[in-house]
Amino acid sequence: MTRFFHGAATSTGRVRRVNEDSYLAAPPIFAVADGMGGHDAGEVASAVAIDVLARYARGGPLSVDAVLAALDEANRAVIGRDEAHRMGTTVTGLASLVTQAGSQVMVFNVGDSRVYRLAGDQFSQLTVDHSEVQELVLSGAITPEQARIHPRRNIVTRALGSDFVVRPDHWLLPPLAGDRYLVCSDGLTGELTDEEILPLLLAGDPQQAAATLVAAADEAGGHDNTTVIVVDVAG
Repeated sequence: MTRFFHGAATSTGRVRRVNEDSYLAAPPIFAVADGMGGHDAGEVASAVAIDVLARYARGGPLSVDAVLAALDEANRAVIGRDEAHRMGTTVTGLASLVTQAGSQVMVFNVGDSRVYRLAGDQFSQLTVDHSEVQELVLSGAITPEQARIHPRRNIVTRALGSDFVVRPDHWLLPPLAGDRYLVCSDGLTGELTDEEILPLLLAGDPQQAAATLVAAADEAGGHDNTTVIVVDVAG
């Protein structure tokens, strides 16, 4: 099994009264869920999804099929808990897998929370947002810079709880020693650009970096809940 060092931090922010984010930072799964539906709905949806993932994390070595099954079960659990609130949640993260080809890292995503990787001097977003503005960016209708201030930037096109069939994206990567992963809700990326995130992600060990990033999002306005997990692949 690949070894990881990790840190996590979360904040309600300066505007919201309730933190609708939930997270799991327990190898072999690191995940962030950003709930939707308002008070008594969003926080329930995100917590339900994370509870399901936590159960799978405790079940031993994971496979791609196991992670996809966990996301499917989490989707059905959110739907089952919906009490006419139209609750839902994004979920994104990474899982350590043991396969016949050796250890692998599986990055997964439903919604507009994100996973980034810092590999050497290369900092890149691994996930693709499931959002209306991302579709406009991909079609060339708007630029990424315009997407940051677009009035429909918070409208997601995929989420747990929105359909009986969940359609997660996933990618398999080698667990390279020295790589640092960032898992975050859109409270971070809504306040800070990638260029602003990078130097803060480099600030100290994973816990220090996670706390620094969340504090910076609050300082920049804190308009949304912010949750960050920073994960280092050990040598």
